[in-house]
Amino acid sequence: MPIANTASALELLKTRFAGKMGVPKEFRGETTVEVDKSEIVAVAQLLKDNGFNYLVDLSGVDNFGEEPRFEVVYEFASVDNAQHLRVKVRVSEDDEGVPTISHLYQTANWHEREAYDMVGMRFIGHPDLRRILMWEGYPYHPLRKDFPLEGKETLVPGEAFTKPAPLAGGPFVTAPASLTIDREPRARPPELP
Repeated sequence: MPIANTASALELLKTRFAGKMGVPKEFRGETTVEVDKSEIVAVAQLLKDNGFNYLVDLSGVDNFGEEPRFEVVYEFASVDNAQHLRVKVRVSEDDEGVPTISHLYQTANWHEREAYDMVGMRFIGHPDLRRILMWEGYPYHPLRKDFPLEGKETLVPGEAFTKPAPLAGGPFVTAPASLTIDREPRARPPELP
């Protein structure tokens, strides 16, 4: 197996996926590249074949108000070489999903399930795409930006709270600043400042 090197991996990606990837960006010593979602399996395979033998994390990001709304962020690494490469894929809210890479990296199985459960990302071809933290049948995705901090009422008594959680005086309830235009949806009793 070739020795993993972020710079050489980027050159391979540029050669093979010209026109289907963005310009790599570096920030604080970490490199990020955006690729077309249709190429994520081939990108992951190329990285794995070139020494990036560990998928550290995969997360779903909600860019509420932008289009495409969602991103899937992959954190590839070489355990042997201490190399790291972040790959991003953009996904529209109406999209059918992103191809799974769980057949290439075993850790992707649970990471993809979590992104599905919390953000609503769908992974085409995943062997067991079901909720991992919330119960089956829960109709919402709690890490979406339009999900209120206090939660939502549920019609499943015995499974969870049936009413939104009170946030009065809680650590996440803040008074709006004078410059605040848009705020996260939350419940705040009117008598609190």
